[in-house]
Amino acid sequence: MEYVLQSDKLTKIYSQRAAVDEVSITVRKGDIYGFVGKNGAGKTTFIRMILGLAAPTSGSFSLMDGENIARARKKIGSLVESPALYGNMTAEENIRLLCTILGEDKKCVHDILKKVGLADTGRKKARDFSLGMKQRLGIAIALVGDPEFLILDEPINGLDPTGIVEIRELLLDLKNKHGKTVFISSHLIGELEKVATRYGIISNGKLVEELTAEQLEQKCGSRTVLKTDAPEKAAEIVKKLLKTDRVELGDGGTVYISEAVGNIGELTNELFRNDIVVSGISTDEGSAESYFIRKMEEG
Repeated sequence: MEYVLQSDKLTKIYSQRAAVDEVSITVRKGDIYGFVGKNGAGKTTFIRMILGLAAPTSGSFSLMDGENIARARKKIGSLVESPALYGNMTAEENIRLLCTILGEDKKCVHDILKKVGLADTGRKKARDFSLGMKQRLGIAIALVGDPEFLILDEPINGLDPTGIVEIRELLLDLKNKHGKTVFISSHLIGELEKVATRYGIISNGKLVEELTAEQLEQKCGSRTVLKTDAPEKAAEIVKKLLKTDRVELGDGGTVYISEAVGNIGELTNELFRNDIVVSGISTDEGSAESYFIRKMEEG
């Protein structure tokens, strides 16, 4: 199997506003796919369409290399927004009840609870769980039926640092030890960076960029930030002088050179010779967080 999810210009319009606007992404088998965007960017709406909880206005998507949608959805476990838990039941009772509803073998209950680190919660009721424990129980519920593909909507939102670490370790464990493919939406960029193998950046309903963890690392290396009165002309000169294509235009006359410039004097002299005024030049070490924020703002 090459992919578990592929969307093609998937769109959802509410009251003449595109909540999701022609989003095309690919989630490959074995990915932890980080779907990054601010609150209200369209992440949950996109997920709801994939799960059949909302109908697309236009566009399409396919699952499991084009398998029948109804059959493919049976291979998906999901946690959308807050987990639906019975507060007066224990973790084990919650999982057993869902197994009964879905007709699944209850022999899997202990194994599922062990996977998410809740095997020793005993008679403690779910209402008395910490937020992190509730999120882990929500993921446990998503694991009933041993799905191949997990879709998790903001599973670390609102957690304290300990809870975030627990969920992060759980996601890595599910991928590395149990072979799950995970699609995780979040606006907590620093945490996604620690687990994701691939990213999609969404802003105002539109996909801004899709890239791998390796590509992100390259983009977040040292870069030179140039401010000028003629950014487009300056960018062309930079490309020729440095023999590089790793040049992008930003807002306010900014030119980003995705590598450290060895001889800044030579570069500024060449720009002056071409009647370009340089108002500022600096080296930025870069970070995933600043990169994502910039891309979301551009979107």
